[in-house]
Amino acid sequence: MTARVGVVTFPGSLDDGDAARAVRIAGAEPVRLWHGDPQLYGVDAVVLPGGFSYGDYLRCGAIARFAPVMETIVDAARGGMPLLGICNGFQILCEAHLLPGALTRNQHLHFRNRDQILRVESVDTAWTNAFQPGQEVLIPVKNGEGCYVADPATLDQLEAEGRVVARYLGGNPNGSQRDIGAITNQAGNVVGIMPHPEHAVEALTGPSLDGLGFFTSVLKHLVGAPA
Repeated sequence: MTARVGVVTFPGSLDDGDAARAVRIAGAEPVRLWHGDPQLYGVDAVVLPGGFSYGDYLRCGAIARFAPVMETIVDAARGGMPLLGICNGFQILCEAHLLPGALTRNQHLHFRNRDQILRVESVDTAWTNAFQPGQEVLIPVKNGEGCYVADPATLDQLEAEGRVVARYLGGNPNGSQRDIGAITNQAGNVVGIMPHPEHAVEALTGPSLDGLGFFTSVLKHLVGAPA
């Protein structure tokens, strides 16, 4: 049976269509989910896409965290459902307390848009098991509030537990502490990533095909998950 991966659309979402396309290219069925509808319609995993949900009012992701669909998603994620937050989606995951820390204004105070090298640090998550430890990937980054911050104890815990999923190489685009580009929760089913893997799934439009591994990983995870 083909896996069904939900992609949420919030007011102001920008990359929901791209995320759905990446899901389809990976071999799954994309299911469009609406912020105001709490139903998940039997999806096996969910992607929170990039963009500017609710216009980034208050803080990036602060309002989206209270959307009706998020209450259902938070419960499902705490029950083990794979959940990927990309850029604004990463911000929402932190606001929803599914991931620690916060994403703040880029240290240089400029929006940064470029192709970015990342080193995959953890392949033990639902979204990175298709990679090799230490593998370098090239995917676009585009953000104005992508600087990952947390208190020293939290950063040390993430390091000690192997929960730093990816780090920036070749220059930190936003000033994130310890060059962190992606993290995961303790269970490994929730991943937040600031760069955009959905923009690196086709040779025609992306700088590489490296982003596709994030989406094929969750399919591999779902196949191996207990029924």
